[in-house]
Amino acid sequence: MGAMNDTNTNSTDSYDISHNEAKQRFVISVDDREVGYASYVRHGGLLDFHHTVVDQAYRGRALSTPLIREALDWAREEGARVRPSCSAVEHFISKNEEYRDLVG
Repeated sequence: MGAMNDTNTNSTDSYDISHNEAKQRFVISVDDREVGYASYVRHGGLLDFHHTVVDQAYRGRALSTPLIREALDWAREEGARVRPSCSAVEHFISKNEEYRDLVG
């Protein structure tokens, strides 16, 4: 999965999201600076999303939303199930019913 360049509708920040499979994390960058990530652990066909963080200076800009969406879209493409151990991922799934079928 390559980086994507998009503009968040809730923010004026332009961001890039990349996937580092070796580190098992999705990274969001603003102006070429890493400002957050969503990390997971793979257990066979199950992806345990256990930690999401956005730098304090970038909180309140809704950057976790596209970050989590990208991670869950990748999980779907992989045919994986998701365990939302992270409260941010759990909250995102509860608010976006199109991702509830991934939980398992």
